[in-house]
Amino acid sequence: MAQQVNPPRGMRDFLPADKARRERVLGVIRSTYRAHGFDEIETPVVEDSDRLHAGLGGDNEKLAFGILKRGIGTEELHAARDVLDVVDLGLRFDLTVPLARFYATHRAELPAVFRAIQIAPVWRAERPQKGRYRQFVQCDIDIVGESGVQAEAELLLASLDALDALGLEGGSIRVNDRRLLTAMLDVFGFAAEEHEGVLITIDKLDKIGPEGVVAELAERGASAAAVEAFRAFLLRPQTREFLPFGERQIRKGLPAGLESPAIADLVAIGEAVAAARGAESGDAPLVFDPFLVRGMGYYTGPILELAHPSVPYSLGGGGRYDGMIGRFLGQSVPATGFSLGFERLVELVALAEEGAADAVALVHDADAPLPALLALKAEAVATGARVRLVARPRNVKPLLDALAAEGFTRFAFVPAAPVPTFADLELRPLA
Repeated sequence: MAQQVNPPRGMRDFLPADKARRERVLGVIRSTYRAHGFDEIETPVVEDSDRLHAGLGGDNEKLAFGILKRGIGTEELHAARDVLDVVDLGLRFDLTVPLARFYATHRAELPAVFRAIQIAPVWRAERPQKGRYRQFVQCDIDIVGESGVQAEAELLLASLDALDALGLEGGSIRVNDRRLLTAMLDVFGFAAEEHEGVLITIDKLDKIGPEGVVAELAERGASAAAVEAFRAFLLRPQTREFLPFGERQIRKGLPAGLESPAIADLVAIGEAVAAARGAESGDAPLVFDPFLVRGMGYYTGPILELAHPSVPYSLGGGGRYDGMIGRFLGQSVPATGFSLGFERLVELVALAEEGAADAVALVHDADAPLPALLALKAEAVATGARVRLVARPRNVKPLLDALAAEGFTRFAFVPAAPVPTFADLELRPLA
């Protein structure tokens, strides 16, 4: 009986053409981020289980894959009251927790303001479905050590430039601030202990609509007067998107009389991004959304979400998380980050293949001597070409079609004897 040979559910194999395409997209993202002054780091795929379940990762902690302690036997497994009692390591579920640990470990070796790139796979025990995988790549940039809005402005510019470089111009970024959300809930009359649950419900606004949010808040048993005040605000005739991005528009999207230093911070971010992109003040590709939550509870300031008119879902997001690194160091360290949704982006991007003109197939007779063939290949590689040796079949046309589909643009027939030099080959174009 044949065995199952598919990859594990929620994980994928990538054929050469798919892998090459993914690497081209990653190359553009990586080079754009480096041009903006970020440096790439690498962290282990596993972290201590206690660190992954320290309350820093929100609901993602529930999706972490654990690794059993060495030597754990059946008796210990059955006796364990909690699965965390028998694991000591886990696969990372994002790149933010590893970055916080990395910075705490290497702080003395890093600059006062550290700009990091992390591009790597992460794992979550998701229920597999279309567009949702158990292993996927994240593309993160983070700035650690900068408490001012310069950090958010740099993240936004680098991310928008990456989108442009990928040929996805026209993207915009929804912006809010966790401080504004907290202030809004206070204005409406929600008790402090209700805030977390209320924000979880508000985060569903795009999925269930205003009435659905109000109904769920009532079902949660939230303060009736606060729910009604929020409902009246939510159903105002004003649009949820306020453009251009300026102080008047931001205030228009907030309850009357709400004051917070977050307003000035968001205005400063918008002005900086607009100036850097050659736009008039207030014309940056930013949208103030007073109901943007982003589910991670560790956000402490501005929160960001990338949108593109070609798709109805977000292509990335992030925000400020000043409290996370301090959990490891015992002292406050400001930090903010942004993550591109690579698996969604790669499906939208069409980049030309690189180096196709230098891809050469040497189609040789089956009895050509191996030493001579390898010497010929080495000579061809030395010219800068990508070279493949292929034995000549009886029917050449299907082979040539397959080579063309794989990106090879030239080929040459190589006889068994004598094997010519690369310079003497008759190179022909592949259609």
